[in-house]
Amino acid sequence: MEGFEEGAATAERHARPAPHRLRAHVVKYVGYRLRSVPPQRRLSVPAATVTLFLGWGEPLRVVGPSERQRDAEDWWAMAVGLHSRAMTSEISGTAHGVQVEFTPLGAYCLLGLPLRHLADRVVHPDEIMGRRWVVRLTERLAATPDWAGRCALLDEAIAARLADGRRPSPVVMEAWQRLRATGGRASIGELAEATGRSRRRLEILFGEQIGLPPKVLARVLRFQNAVTLPPVPGRSLAETAALCGYYDQAHFNREFRALTGLTPTRFGRLSATLPEPAHGRLTSVLTSPPVRGRPAR
Repeated sequence: MEGFEEGAATAERHARPAPHRLRAHVVKYVGYRLRSVPPQRRLSVPAATVTLFLGWGEPLRVVGPSERQRDAEDWWAMAVGLHSRAMTSEISGTAHGVQVEFTPLGAYCLLGLPLRHLADRVVHPDEIMGRRWVVRLTERLAATPDWAGRCALLDEAIAARLADGRRPSPVVMEAWQRLRATGGRASIGELAEATGRSRRRLEILFGEQIGLPPKVLARVLRFQNAVTLPPVPGRSLAETAALCGYYDQAHFNREFRALTGLTPTRFGRLSATLPEPAHGRLTSVLTSPPVRGRPAR
């Protein structure tokens, strides 16, 4: 957990990887607790994860691509599908919330709908999970006094829903595992050959059970491989680009700008301030200064 105090303002962030029994479906949980905090902006980047956010207190503001205030919408809860471009959110005031990062196939099992309907979209969880489930879980989370207890509630609720959920196609599971194992370097032709399915069939299956086409997903995985690569002193951007499957540094720079709106250097400075490990994926970075002071107990 990271906590800060400065006068009456406090901000806490708690991250925990999913338990082993849910690891194939859930990457991690992140909890937030803010009190009288000035607006803080966070850039959510393409991460090959589906996000469920449940909050109470002040809402989360999601800013449109133009980042103009009139484009912002208020959300107390949201489900965010796989996205192929960055999204800016803002939170301030007094607010609490938990965020669950699902693997694509975990989200397919849990949500039970074609994930193409969530791709590059933000929707209210009521629309796909039912208002009763969302409200009841949010109320229980709000009534629980500590993060360990909240994570245990999430374990229980997610495991129960997964028990009655869909099962992904073995073809999609194999193709997804190959893409992940190669850091997005496997081509759709190689995936088609390995699975014995046509390219068109793979695109249909990926749209239903993952949300993004294989080519776009490969692009996201290459980006994630680049931003989570363990740092080595003296390694250049050109060397990083080559290690992660980019043609050259110019290709690397173009992809970063297309996916995040930032240069690799600027993004690297922001990600260097993250308070917790990425657990294999980097989902967001803070773009405004955090509230600072002595650690909260």
